[in-house]
Amino acid sequence: MRWDDLGTGARELAQLVADDGYRPDLVLGIARGGLLVGGALGYALGVKNTFTMNVEFYTGIDERLELPMILPPVPDLVDFADFKVLVADDVADTGATLELVRGFCAGKVAEVRCAVLYEKPHSTVNCEYVWRRTDRWIVFPWSAEDPVLQALPGLV
Repeated sequence: MRWDDLGTGARELAQLVADDGYRPDLVLGIARGGLLVGGALGYALGVKNTFTMNVEFYTGIDERLELPMILPPVPDLVDFADFKVLVADDVADTGATLELVRGFCAGKVAEVRCAVLYEKPHSTVNCEYVWRRTDRWIVFPWSAEDPVLQALPGLV
Protein backbone atom coordinates (compact mmCIF):
# COMPACT_ATOMS: atom_id res chain seq x y z
CA MET A 1 0.00 0.00 0.00
CA ARG A 2 1.16 3.55 -0.71
CA TRP A 3 0.33 6.78 1.13
CA ASP A 4 -1.90 7.88 -1.76
CA ASP A 5 -3.93 4.69 -1.30
CA LEU A 6 -4.84 5.81 2.23
CA GLY A 7 -6.54 8.92 0.88
CA THR A 8 -8.25 7.06 -1.94
CA GLY A 9 -9.30 4.16 0.26
CA ALA A 10 -10.61 6.30 3.10
CA ARG A 11 -12.58 8.49 0.71
CA GLU A 12 -14.12 5.48 -1.02
CA LEU A 13 -14.93 3.91 2.37
CA ALA A 14 -16.65 7.13 3.40
CA GLN A 15 -18.67 7.06 0.20
CA LEU A 16 -19.78 3.48 0.94
CA VAL A 17 -20.95 4.59 4.39
CA ALA A 18 -22.78 7.61 2.97
CA ASP A 19 -24.37 5.61 0.15
CA ASP A 20 -25.62 3.10 2.73
CA GLY A 21 -27.36 5.90 4.63
CA TYR A 22 -25.39 5.27 7.83
CA ARG A 23 -24.76 8.49 9.73
CA PRO A 24 -22.32 7.79 12.57
CA ASP A 25 -22.26 10.09 15.57
CA LEU A 26 -18.76 8.95 16.47
CA VAL A 27 -15.79 7.41 14.66
CA LEU A 28 -13.73 5.06 16.84
CA GLY A 29 -10.25 4.46 15.42
CA ILE A 30 -8.41 1.38 16.64
CA ALA A 31 -4.82 2.31 17.45
CA ARG A 32 -2.49 2.22 15.83
CA GLY A 33 -3.33 1.33 12.23
CA GLY A 34 -6.90 2.57 12.49
CA LEU A 35 -5.91 6.04 13.71
CA LEU A 36 -5.16 7.32 10.22
CA VAL A 37 -8.20 5.59 8.72
CA GLY A 38 -10.46 6.90 11.50
CA GLY A 39 -9.22 10.47 11.15
CA ALA A 40 -9.66 10.42 7.38
CA LEU A 41 -13.16 8.94 7.70
CA GLY A 42 -14.08 11.54 10.31
CA TYR A 43 -13.14 14.34 7.93
CA ALA A 44 -14.77 12.75 4.88
CA LEU A 45 -18.03 12.06 6.75
CA GLY A 46 -18.08 15.38 8.58
CA VAL A 47 -17.93 13.64 11.98
CA LYS A 48 -15.94 15.68 14.47
CA ASN A 49 -16.54 13.32 17.39
CA THR A 50 -13.63 10.88 17.10
CA PHE A 51 -12.22 8.56 19.72
CA THR A 52 -9.34 6.14 19.78
CA MET A 53 -9.03 2.78 21.43
CA ASN A 54 -5.70 1.08 21.97
CA VAL A 55 -5.74 -2.64 21.27
CA GLU A 56 -2.59 -4.73 21.22
CA PHE A 57 -2.60 -7.89 19.13
CA TYR A 58 0.23 -7.89 16.58
CA THR A 59 3.75 -8.11 17.95
CA GLY A 60 5.57 -8.39 14.61
CA ILE A 61 5.10 -9.42 10.99
CA ASP A 62 2.38 -12.08 11.09
CA GLU A 63 3.10 -12.55 14.81
CA ARG A 64 0.40 -11.92 17.37
CA LEU A 65 -0.63 -12.45 20.95
CA GLU A 66 -2.98 -15.32 21.73
CA LEU A 67 -5.81 -12.83 22.28
CA PRO A 68 -6.04 -9.07 21.66
CA MET A 69 -6.16 -6.87 24.73
CA ILE A 70 -7.42 -3.37 25.36
CA LEU A 71 -4.71 -1.04 26.61
CA PRO A 72 -5.32 2.01 28.81
CA PRO A 73 -6.72 4.54 28.66
CA VAL A 74 -10.01 2.76 28.02
CA PRO A 75 -12.71 4.99 26.47
CA ASP A 76 -15.63 5.72 28.76
CA LEU A 77 -18.81 5.36 26.72
CA VAL A 78 -21.10 6.81 29.38
CA ASP A 79 -23.87 8.91 27.80
CA PHE A 80 -23.38 7.32 24.36
CA ALA A 81 -26.46 5.06 24.46
CA ASP A 82 -28.06 6.84 21.47
CA PHE A 83 -24.86 7.06 19.42
CA LYS A 84 -24.19 5.28 16.15
CA VAL A 85 -20.51 4.29 16.13
CA LEU A 86 -18.28 3.60 13.14
CA VAL A 87 -15.24 1.54 14.15
CA ALA A 88 -12.29 2.19 11.83
CA ASP A 89 -9.22 0.01 11.34
CA ASP A 90 -6.63 -0.65 8.68
CA VAL A 91 -7.28 -4.40 8.31
CA ALA A 92 -9.66 -7.11 9.45
CA ASP A 93 -7.18 -9.97 9.48
CA THR A 94 -8.29 -12.58 12.01
CA GLY A 95 -11.19 -10.36 13.11
CA ALA A 96 -10.27 -10.79 16.78
CA THR A 97 -9.52 -7.10 17.37
CA LEU A 98 -12.80 -5.99 15.81
CA GLU A 99 -14.71 -8.63 17.77
CA LEU A 100 -13.15 -7.30 20.98
CA VAL A 101 -14.06 -3.69 20.16
CA ARG A 102 -17.60 -4.57 19.04
CA GLY A 103 -18.06 -6.50 22.27
CA PHE A 104 -16.75 -3.57 24.29
CA CYS A 105 -19.31 -1.26 22.63
CA ALA A 106 -22.22 -3.72 22.89
CA GLY A 107 -24.98 -2.42 25.12
CA LYS A 108 -23.25 0.95 25.53
CA VAL A 109 -24.15 2.47 22.15
CA ALA A 110 -27.14 2.30 19.80
CA GLU A 111 -25.33 0.69 16.86
CA VAL A 112 -21.82 -0.34 15.83
CA ARG A 113 -20.56 -0.83 12.29
CA CYS A 114 -17.03 -1.45 11.05
CA ALA A 115 -15.06 0.11 8.21
CA VAL A 116 -11.66 -1.21 7.13
CA LEU A 117 -9.30 -0.64 4.27
CA TYR A 118 -8.65 -4.36 3.90
CA GLU A 119 -10.55 -7.48 4.91
CA LYS A 120 -9.10 -10.97 4.73
CA PRO A 121 -11.27 -13.96 3.78
CA HIS A 122 -10.58 -15.75 7.08
CA SER A 123 -11.69 -12.80 9.24
CA THR A 124 -14.29 -13.78 11.83
CA VAL A 125 -15.88 -10.35 11.38
CA ASN A 126 -17.57 -9.37 8.15
CA CYS A 127 -17.20 -5.61 8.09
CA GLU A 128 -20.03 -3.51 6.75
CA TYR A 129 -17.62 -1.30 4.78
CA VAL A 130 -14.51 -2.65 3.04
CA TRP A 131 -12.27 -0.93 0.52
CA ARG A 132 -10.35 -4.03 -0.66
CA ARG A 133 -10.39 -7.76 0.07
CA THR A 134 -7.17 -9.77 0.01
CA ASP A 135 -5.52 -12.84 1.48
CA ARG A 136 -2.02 -11.34 1.20
CA TRP A 137 0.11 -9.71 3.88
CA ILE A 138 -0.25 -5.93 3.60
CA VAL A 139 2.68 -3.59 4.05
CA PHE A 140 1.26 -0.25 5.17
CA PRO A 141 3.31 2.89 4.51
CA TRP A 142 3.11 3.94 8.17
CA SER A 143 4.71 0.68 9.34
CA ALA A 144 6.93 -0.19 6.39
CA GLU A 145 10.10 1.23 7.96
CA ASP A 146 11.72 0.67 11.33
CA PRO A 147 10.80 3.26 13.98
CA VAL A 148 13.06 6.28 14.30
CA LEU A 149 13.02 5.78 18.08
CA GLN A 150 13.08 2.43 19.80
CA ALA A 151 10.09 1.65 22.00
CA LEU A 152 10.55 2.17 25.71
CA PRO A 153 10.85 -1.08 27.68
CA GLY A 154 7.38 -2.46 28.38
CA LEU A 155 5.74 -0.42 25.60
CA VAL A 156 4.96 -1.56 22.07
